[in-house]
Formats: sequence, structure tokens, C-alpha cells
Amino acid sequence: MNKFYLILFTFFASSAFAQKTYIQCGKLIDGNLKTALTEVTIVVEGKLITDIQKGYTTGGSADKVIDLKTKTVMPGLIDCHVHLESQGSKTSMMEGFTFTDADIAYHAAVYAKRTLMAGFTTVRDLGGSGVNISLRKAIKQGLVDGPRVITAGRAISGSGGHMDGSVGFRDDVFNHKLGPDDGVADGKDEMIKAVRLQFKRGSDLIKIASTGGVLDLSEDGSGAQMSIEEIKAVVETAKDYGMRVACHAHGAEGIRRAILGGVTSIEHGTFMNDEDMELAKKYGTYLVPTIIAGKSVADSAKIPGFFPPVIARKATEVGTQIQNTFARAYKAGVKIAFGTDAGVYAHGKNYMEFQYMVEAGMPPMEAIKAATTSAADLLGMSDKIGSISKGKFADIIAVDGDPLQDIKTMKNITFVMKEGKTYN
Repeated sequence: MNKFYLILFTFFASSAFAQKTYIQCGKLIDGNLKTALTEVTIVVEGKLITDIQKGYTTGGSADKVIDLKTKTVMPGLIDCHVHLESQGSKTSMMEGFTFTDADIAYHAAVYAKRTLMAGFTTVRDLGGSGVNISLRKAIKQGLVDGPRVITAGRAISGSGGHMDGSVGFRDDVFNHKLGPDDGVADGKDEMIKAVRLQFKRGSDLIKIASTGGVLDLSEDGSGAQMSIEEIKAVVETAKDYGMRVACHAHGAEGIRRAILGGVTSIEHGTFMNDEDMELAKKYGTYLVPTIIAGKSVADSAKIPGFFPPVIARKATEVGTQIQNTFARAYKAGVKIAFGTDAGVYAHGKNYMEFQYMVEAGMPPMEAIKAATTSAADLLGMSDKIGSISKGKFADIIAVDGDPLQDIKTMKNITFVMKEGKTYN
């Protein structure tokens, strides 16, 4: 009798485990081909894609069928530059002094779900308070709905740089002088220490700032603020710990030093010149342009009181330039990965970057690949995500309409699956 029940239990358990999901796709942009496929079925088992079949197939009676015959299906999108902990507003600066980690975490959970439902199943979070590391863990454990998070923890700059939160304030406002523990480091030794601290806390990669930025209180963010030696110290230490390095950089000299220092990607790249572009091609450095962030801060700068005057001025100068630089870099052959700086603008509107990329001359298919195959390559995750391929995670989305004909349809996400789980 016991043996009978054991056999019965084994049979039902194996049957449940073997259940497959058949996703019937009217059109499929698989991330690999230059054209879309039609009438294709994706087979999913557990977390993985196990087959791509021609025509509409259904499997056995125990299997599940998802009908997306009227949709365009594609790999889950990847945003290589987000900040899930925050969202820009008139009160952002004050929130930096009033929000606790718990406040940040509750907001971050909302922004994470919003990002996932916008079709982004993976994001690279490039700096916050460190709550982003806890958010990554919570999403992975299934406690919170959100994209797969690859996070830099706290970003790093020199004193007076973009990550130095004391810039513009009296010296006695802060309880202690900011240092490597806070993401502020000077010289090779402190840079090495700052990288090791981020690894210790659980960061997946390192982000540095080789120039100043827009949303800090420094007078000018365009000049170089790290030496090549400092950048090399960061890159070499990160490599020892199995991490890549993203570099926030607006000015041409800061971009040049970052590329020569060995960073994996340049974020923003606003004033990238021809020499920088040739170096980027030579070294295989990615540009993550964040056009939408530039346009957003430029628009916000027009609203009286939205930013302090020094930030409003920089937002106007920088924000209007990013799209033009992207167009030049793309035409020059620089590798491009999709990234938006979400958090500078409202989370969930990441899709607008596609419109701005196409507007600047990138064909729709290449813009989608920038957010799939190219983005996966930048993250070093091409074996897991970025295309609809056998053995990769079942990160699959669908939109109404055909984005190859009208890129604005990337707004119309109607289906989201991450690792085989459907979200709504």
C-alpha cells in the first residue's frame, strides 16, 4: 500500500514538474535576427526557454497555452542605468535629509514594480544609499515584485565630486567628513578601499564619476575629476573582485581618462568628442546615453523653483546636448546600450528612450537590440538574458502593435514574464 502511494505521488509530482507553457506569438522579435518572425511558439519549462517552434503549437493536455497571436513578442527589456531608490521632484533635495532607509525602501518597492510592468525585466541600478542591495535581495527572494537588479550599491567619486553630498553646504552640516565609506575617495589607496567596501556590502559592479554632474550643487560638472591612475586603480581592483565598472562622465577629458582607465561603459557622455568616440571604439567601451534624463531635467529647469539656480543652469546646458551626442556616437560606430537614468524622471516611462533614440537616427530594431542583446553583453549576461533563445531565462514581454513600424508602441506593454512567471 505504501509503495502504491509512493508511485502515485511520484507520478503526479513528475507530471506537475513537466508542465510546459506554450506562448503563441503573432510576431516575434527574438533579439538575434534583423527581422521579426511570424507565427512562432515559445516553449517555457520552469524558469527557462526550452524551445522555439514554427507555427502555433499547444503541447499536451496538461500544458498551458498563452495566446499572444495579436501581439509583438520580444525579450524582456534591460535598462542599464536606473536609480530605483528615488524619483526626481521639487522635494528631492529635502528628502535626502528627511527620508530614513525604511522610507526609501517603501518607495523603491513601488518603483521596482512599475519598472517591471513597463517591460523591463532586468535593470542595472547605478547608485543609491545601499537600500538598492536590499531591494535586489527582496526581489530575488520573491518578497517584492520587480526586475532582476544588478546594482552598484553606492557610487564613488572624489571629494567635491558628483557623489560628495556635502558640496554646496557648510562644513559643519554633516556629522563627519565623508570618505570611502560614503563613496567619497581621493587617491589610489582610497579608491581601492572604496571598491572593496562596495564588494563587501554586496554590490554587483562599481560605478564611479570621473566628472561632476547636473543634479549636484557644484558650479561646473564638465571638468575631469579623477586621474587616469585613480580610475585604473578602481578598474583593476574591481576586476580582481569579478566586477565591471560604469563611469558617469559628461566632459570630454573625463570621458577620455575613463576609457583609457578601462571602464566598461560611459554613462551620459554629454560632451564626448571625436577623439573620445575613436577611443571608445578602440577599447570596446559602451556608451549608455540616457537621453530621456537630459530632456527631463532640461524641461524641469524651465519650472520656477524646481531646481536651485546652479542646477537649473547645468540642466539647461547638459540636457539639450545628450541626444545630439548620441546621434554622432551612433553614426561613428560606438557601441550603444540602452539606459535611461530612471529616477531622474518618473519610473515606468523608460520606453520614451526608444523614441528619442529613433528620433536621433537609430532604426527601431537596433534600438530594441540596444535594450536586449547589447545590454546583456554590457552586463556580461548574454548567456542568460537578452534574446529569445533555448536555455536562457524566460524573460518575455509583448506589446500591442508593431514597434518596428511605430516605436511608440513600446509604451503599450500588455504581457510581462520574468523567469517563467507572469506578472499583472
